[in-house]
Amino acid sequence: MHDIRGRRFYRDAGPVRRIRVNHLIRISPVRLVGPDNEQIGVVETPEALRMAQEQGLDLVEVVPDSRPPVCKIMDYGKYKYELSKKETKSSSKGSELKEIRLGRSVKIDPHDVQIRVDQARRFLLDGHKVQITQRFRGREMMHKELGIDRLREICDELADVAKVESEPRWAGRQASIILAPDKPKVEAVKRKMEREKQAREQAGKPAEPSGGAPNAEELAEPKEKGGKKKGPKDQRARNPIDEELDSLLGG
Repeated sequence: MHDIRGRRFYRDAGPVRRIRVNHLIRISPVRLVGPDNEQIGVVETPEALRMAQEQGLDLVEVVPDSRPPVCKIMDYGKYKYELSKKETKSSSKGSELKEIRLGRSVKIDPHDVQIRVDQARRFLLDGHKVQITQRFRGREMMHKELGIDRLREICDELADVAKVESEPRWAGRQASIILAPDKPKVEAVKRKMEREKQAREQAGKPAEPSGGAPNAEELAEPKEKGGKKKGPKDQRARNPIDEELDSLLGG
């Protein structure tokens, strides 16, 4: 007769993992791991449970498929909290599908198209997929090739960071295409941007003075012909209106 005791843990969608804790662990013996990840060895389950209770902790089955199963002495509440944090973090880092619409008609200014292309590029560099949608109004449906050509031009412009995941699809009076980030190309573009940024920062630094200490004459304050010291030079910015007047009056 087949053992069907484990079937209650399965559903139509696939197996559901149930973590056995303390008295729910029925198999004996188990391979025991201590709270500091030290290998204790193979012990009987009641003895492992007693050791966990003496430390105020739980006995948790961490590798149920091995024989004997691996159990660890740990704080089960803290373990569940850390698992939930990891799941939340992994789901928040997932890529999203961003939609960019090319206006309400095929008649859209090229400048507006470029703004949307730049936005799509930022999304792709951040690791998101992009769905670009072109809408058609009225008799524009008789010239579908205009919208399709525009979508292809956008794909060509973004080919340095993206790859086409789905060809143009029609849904009523609109056609859309999906682009996905091409990871090797995205990394190459990011490295190039970083190098350009560093080059700009280096170019913006003031030039370092040439070697050699200044002599006494360079440090001395300038004097007028009568031996008098010159006053400090006026560092105030000249009014541009005064300059314009001087040029008009020939001053």
